[in-house]
Amino acid sequence: MYNVRMMMNQRATRWPDRTMAGRMLSMTRGGTKLTTGQDGGRLSPCVCNTLRMVTRVVTQLYDDCLRPSGLRVTQFSILAAIARLGEASLKQLEDELAIDQTTLTRSVSLLERAGVIERASHPDGRIKAMWLTAKGRRALEMARPLWAQAQGKVLRELGTKAWADAQRRLTRLHHVAVKKRRLGREGQRGQPNGRRAADQRQREQQ
Repeated sequence: MYNVRMMMNQRATRWPDRTMAGRMLSMTRGGTKLTTGQDGGRLSPCVCNTLRMVTRVVTQLYDDCLRPSGLRVTQFSILAAIARLGEASLKQLEDELAIDQTTLTRSVSLLERAGVIERASHPDGRIKAMWLTAKGRRALEMARPLWAQAQGKVLRELGTKAWADAQRRLTRLHHVAVKKRRLGREGQRGQPNGRRAADQRQREQQ
């Protein structure tokens, strides 16, 4: 049986629902006053940390459901994206899945070594296209109903309407974060070298 998990040699993680839920509830109760900390008041719950906690736990839930297929949810998403596109380059997958290049390259290399995807020449010699092998198509078909189980568990608890609303809000947050990051990078490029160096030293001292 195809099993990428064995190649990764990682222990399966458990679903720490009560501990994580209690921690998030505590953060919410303690953060009703929204401040940035500049006025010395109580800090609001960190948006980044809250999203990371939710992501970790939900990822564990999907990974647990997908375990019989030997895939993790990130690997399943990559295979599903390639199947949907027919073939895909790293850049296409990066844009499609919003996965950082380092993580994506590592995951793709692992899937390639497992024989579920293969790369081939592209008309543009600088690009390597990827598609599913027969083994990859079988792995994806085995994983689809397991993924559906995980999806169903989440939607039953959350509700489809609540998820649709959350998805809209998260999409908006994604757009805002991307825009702010892009503006920050453009601002840094516009700074004189001396100013950028001074800012870098200041960050290192914090």
